[in-house]
Amino acid sequence: MTALRQRKGGRGKEPPLGAEFQSQQSNCCSDHHPENILHGDWSWGVIIWTSVGWSVSVGLGLLCCIYMATLHENDLWFSNIKEVEREISFRTECGLYYSYYKQMLQAPSIQEGLSDLIHDNLTESKRTINLLQRMNIYQEVFLSVLYRLLPIQSYLEPVYFYIYTVFSLQAVYVIALYLTAWLLSGSWLAGTLTGIWYILNRVDTTRVEFTISLRENWSMPFLALQVTAITCYLRPQLTDLQQKVMVWLMYVTTFCFCLTWQFNQFILLVQALIIYSLDCLDFLTTTQVTTLYLVQVSSLLSVWLLQFCNSMILGSLVLSFIVAALFIRHCQSGLKTGSPLVRLGRLLLHSAMVLLLTVTINYLAKKALQLRSDEHIFKFIKSKFALGPTRDFDASLYLCEEAFGLLPFDTLERLAGTLLLYPYILTLLVLSGTLAVAALHNLSRVKGGAAEERKGAVEGRAGALRPDVAYNLLHTLFFGLLAFSTMRMKYIWTGHMCAVAAYGVCGKELWTLLLSTLRCNSKVLFWPKLMEELSELREFYDPDTVELMTWISTKTPKRAVFAGSMQLLAGIKLCTGRVLTNHPHYEDKDLRERTKQVYQVYARRSPEEVYDIMKAMGADYVVLENSICYERRHRRGCRLRDLLDLANGHIMDGDGENDQDLVPATHPRFCEEVKTDAVSYTALFTRTFQNKTFHVYRVKKKRKKSTKSSPEPSTSQQQDQAL
Repeated sequence: MTALRQRKGGRGKEPPLGAEFQSQQSNCCSDHHPENILHGDWSWGVIIWTSVGWSVSVGLGLLCCIYMATLHENDLWFSNIKEVEREISFRTECGLYYSYYKQMLQAPSIQEGLSDLIHDNLTESKRTINLLQRMNIYQEVFLSVLYRLLPIQSYLEPVYFYIYTVFSLQAVYVIALYLTAWLLSGSWLAGTLTGIWYILNRVDTTRVEFTISLRENWSMPFLALQVTAITCYLRPQLTDLQQKVMVWLMYVTTFCFCLTWQFNQFILLVQALIIYSLDCLDFLTTTQVTTLYLVQVSSLLSVWLLQFCNSMILGSLVLSFIVAALFIRHCQSGLKTGSPLVRLGRLLLHSAMVLLLTVTINYLAKKALQLRSDEHIFKFIKSKFALGPTRDFDASLYLCEEAFGLLPFDTLERLAGTLLLYPYILTLLVLSGTLAVAALHNLSRVKGGAAEERKGAVEGRAGALRPDVAYNLLHTLFFGLLAFSTMRMKYIWTGHMCAVAAYGVCGKELWTLLLSTLRCNSKVLFWPKLMEELSELREFYDPDTVELMTWISTKTPKRAVFAGSMQLLAGIKLCTGRVLTNHPHYEDKDLRERTKQVYQVYARRSPEEVYDIMKAMGADYVVLENSICYERRHRRGCRLRDLLDLANGHIMDGDGENDQDLVPATHPRFCEEVKTDAVSYTALFTRTFQNKTFHVYRVKKKRKKSTKSSPEPSTSQQQDQAL
């Protein structure tokens, strides 16, 4: 396992992060929105004040970028460790994604590199797959091409070009949140507060400093930019040209978000539900609703084309929902007319019809496309809410991870400790009450026709809750619920949470009170914590994995096929370029079945059964990890060996109850028994490497019993003898 040990010595006194935040009264900047100049307000005061606001946004973004990069360097001593250690630090699927960036750089040409990705036979043994279709790795392709074309090779290593790009996207993320708060409140001081809160709550707003290559770290900045564009699009009094510009910005940001994260369809589904809710409550016009839906559809279809017609996109729930919502809306042209009771009844019927049509369209699409790639997600959701089987291996693999559990209570404690939670809750309560009153007013208003409907909608929005505020309110509510149900989703919620809370405290009465509190306490509470994080110097230290990767690189054939855990194999792909039997990109049914079969090395299976599995996968080597075989991190029932025992119908290890239908296994656990060098195991597997963490076994080739003279030994057999 990886250890981060305290670094010997130091690097001297760290430079300060920057000057202290200087407070100002909100009444000196009210109504100075970032688009005021576009509206024709060219007074020098507006120009100067707006320029200062943009400068502060860029400064906060750069501060966050430098802060994350410094934490990453301090945590791993990245600039001083060996190249193999740098690559090992890209853990689990991060290493898999980074390996394709490395592969593109090592290719003789860009064209050959792309061809190798489209016809890849290294990632999954005995299979040739199109990586650009299966995985969201266009960002690695783009960066590798950019690195090869730019004249920077002589002074910037490829790995730094990669990680600096990801850290720079954090600056974009902060700037996007800053602009959203500025648009909502009319004060760039709200954006400043947003950026400060984002940095202070770094533990809960991002994990980029130790999971650099994760798809969400690439996509979240684009999602934040899209929310900013939507917020601006929904503001009143925009000209036709400004609306068109915002629509194109929404399309570009949505497209980039979808292209960089395989879970985009589920995030867009939540967003589509938000748009649908605002439509039903009469906060948006028909044109706005249709435009927002079409932006989502066009972005998804653009990604579908780039991903070589990936069927998972066409079979997504969000596409089915949008088609159903638009179709039913077109059929029910009089949805928002009539008396309040009639309107309410129509809305209920409308929602039921949309739901039914969505399920029907999605079912038929998946049947026609024979799509089963995302079924593990729905298994997980069913099991999480006790609606499906509890012994399913794929679902249990997710449920037993802390990241997919409920949001821990200590998250709220940390958010409260930075003075973020309380203004956020207060803002949420006030806005929710305003939304409820405005919705009741909209539903109770009698409408007689299309012209009257448009007039009433404009009057209602002008006198109650602005549509951009209503959208951001539902955005934070919907994604907040998602975060509470699944901890990993909190990073979508907490960043936007900073913008909403900042909008809430930027009223004239609250602003003075807040700044006076920060002047008294911010330096005492937060500055020492930031400086402590920046001054803590550690070093990446994982000698066992380094030894394993070095051995694989120097002692095994380049086309050797390795079997093992998904996380470790991603590192093997990155560090050694060897062929894998399975990997962490789980969005493929056949791959999930492969992974379950490979993991039988940690189950109670006979050596012959494990041998047959390995030969069917084409595996030459099996890597066993003590941390999995003797796992203690998870509770009983959630250890990998327990999940395998349950899936195989065997009684689990250790004290505790077992279901009555489970039976004792007929064989000992393979990962333990193979180490005893019993004859039944050594006849099929040869130990070729071991250290305190890993045991590597070569899968032998079965020798037929024959009276004829033995044939010339193969290359792999010669290597076994040499080792």
